[in-house]
Amino acid sequence: MNRVPLRRPNLSMPSKIRPPVDRPPNAGTSPTPPADQDAPAPVQHLQKHWPWWVTLLVALALNYLFISVFFPGQPQRVEVSYTFFKQQVEADNVAEIRSRADTIQGTFRQGAAYPPDAGTAGKTVLDFSTTQPAFADPGLETLLNAHGVVINARPVDEARSPLLTLLFSFGPTILLIGAFLWLTRRAAASAGGGLFGMGKSQAKRYDQTAAGDNKVTFADVAGIDEAKAELVEIVDFLKDPQKYTRLGGTAPKGVLLVGAPGTGKTLLAKAIAGEAGVPFFSMGASEFVEMIVGVGASRVRDLFKQARETAPAIIFIDELDAIGRARGGMVYGGSGSEQEQTLNQILTEMDGFSSRQGVIVLAATNRPDVLDQALLRAGRFDRRVTVQAPDKVGREAILAVHTRGMPLDTDVNLREVAASTPGLVGADLKNLVNEAALLAARRNEDAVHQDDFMDALEKILLGPARPLVMSPAERKRVAYHEGGHTILGLILPEADPVNRVSIVPRGMALGVTYQQPRDDRHNYDVVYLRARTVGAMGGRAAEEVVFGSQTTGAENDMQQATEIVRQMVTRWGMSKAVGPVTLAPRESPFLGGGGTSAFGSGKPYSEATAALIDTEVRRILQEHYDEAVRLLGEHRRELDALAEALLEHETLEEEEILVVTGLRRAPEPVSVTPSGPTTSVNGVAP
Repeated sequence: MNRVPLRRPNLSMPSKIRPPVDRPPNAGTSPTPPADQDAPAPVQHLQKHWPWWVTLLVALALNYLFISVFFPGQPQRVEVSYTFFKQQVEADNVAEIRSRADTIQGTFRQGAAYPPDAGTAGKTVLDFSTTQPAFADPGLETLLNAHGVVINARPVDEARSPLLTLLFSFGPTILLIGAFLWLTRRAAASAGGGLFGMGKSQAKRYDQTAAGDNKVTFADVAGIDEAKAELVEIVDFLKDPQKYTRLGGTAPKGVLLVGAPGTGKTLLAKAIAGEAGVPFFSMGASEFVEMIVGVGASRVRDLFKQARETAPAIIFIDELDAIGRARGGMVYGGSGSEQEQTLNQILTEMDGFSSRQGVIVLAATNRPDVLDQALLRAGRFDRRVTVQAPDKVGREAILAVHTRGMPLDTDVNLREVAASTPGLVGADLKNLVNEAALLAARRNEDAVHQDDFMDALEKILLGPARPLVMSPAERKRVAYHEGGHTILGLILPEADPVNRVSIVPRGMALGVTYQQPRDDRHNYDVVYLRARTVGAMGGRAAEEVVFGSQTTGAENDMQQATEIVRQMVTRWGMSKAVGPVTLAPRESPFLGGGGTSAFGSGKPYSEATAALIDTEVRRILQEHYDEAVRLLGEHRRELDALAEALLEHETLEEEEILVVTGLRRAPEPVSVTPSGPTTSVNGVAP
């Protein structure tokens, strides 16, 4: 049985469990702002233009009348019986006929009443049609010749109305014209300018000074005070350009916002526009590129033209790396050429306007390492603002923003919630607040409680509770597994304090142990890393001490411990045998380990060094595992008591853990550094 790991901690940054959450809405999705309120209302004319389809219908009706009057077509024939037809032939009243198969059409010399016994109620027939029965007398031709009937070789006329003929003749053309007009109107509604306006900019404009637009200010952005402080100068310049230009200074043309997904880059850009009170043009970088080469460059020109006409203004390009990647690679199709043309046009436009015009370009990306260097040089994006994940104080401020207007119970402690969510960014915290509100509503509560926040956090990190039926033996093994993590978290002074343990199956995990750090860590010493790996081995060590066997439930624990130890050896030079040398590339600080290798595709060391690395990693892991077994053997009584309590209650909070085990909180180490989250889980794949 294999278990899917929950996370891969990156110890070069604050370790964090990144739940799958939705990003904040991009600025390009809000409705188009209303027109200028001060502009005079247009005069409403009484006469309105007809829609194009009304004109088409009128043209078709006139065409039908014209054809009916001047081209009447074939006369309307009356279907008569074959007997009546022969009687008229014998009476010398049939002038001429034409035939095809068994159908006979002709004209009487004089109008004949049909049916003959109807008297005045019948109608006079001049043009007729009849059907010859299959069993009829074959001497019909002799009869016709005897009575002087003209037999024509022309085929029988098919009865078809002029309107049907018109539709068959021009119907396909009319459908093509109608489809073309419909597609043109759809293109005009979506892209502006119709089919021939494909090069028009599709940027959404937010004029937050107009009524109806939700104004976003710095008060709505919390937890990233350093980034806000960097952008105050931009706001001041847009409010009062003369303050800077009178001494010859200029504001930066472009500001690049760099940060991990969900940290609030788009929200920060909208807050700048809201504080300055200027129009805000927002567009995703991928919206510039189309299948047709040259459209992206045309949209860039149109976007900058609109911004200059409404200056002072802000242009915001989200996910800049979609079109700003480094040039010079092999291009095998039109998409690469279109991307390069769009990038070149952006570079040209940013060179072609002066910052005195009051147009500032903001861009956001989480991949600054792939951007073209021409974008980052002075005179274009000459200011870079890094939007970091918030610390504990910042997370508390973000939670306060998102809980505005939400009925909170008196037991809610946002500071405690913030301390329990290290590594989470603004989008994650917004999702946490929303999940807590939904959970409280599902429980028919009048306000959101502290338990709702903690249960919502468990749901985000691990998934919803699973109604999984486990055997008593398996539940007991899971209880001892989580108990091993908990006991080591309590007795190791360097470990993060344990604040909750549960054996309720959630998502892919059968149990989980929560360790809440004393503070956010940004730097790690050897003592703390040792405590992390020894604690991660606690689950398997407890199974070894109690049952004398091993299970697959420790997969995630070993994965975390192995990754930490391997980084100690290859990245941080914490092995005496290998020495103070870096043998692994630095991971991307914004994507949680998705960066490219600084050493290329090959290894920067020999096979002998690789064997030495493997030996050192195995040695350190074995030492830490032996330490975990030794400590749990010494605290077997506390481990048994905790496992029994978990089997009875399934979930225990920190105070309950201390009462059950009789242990005290481990004293804080003398040299402590800020920390990231620690979560040990035990589980198997379903």
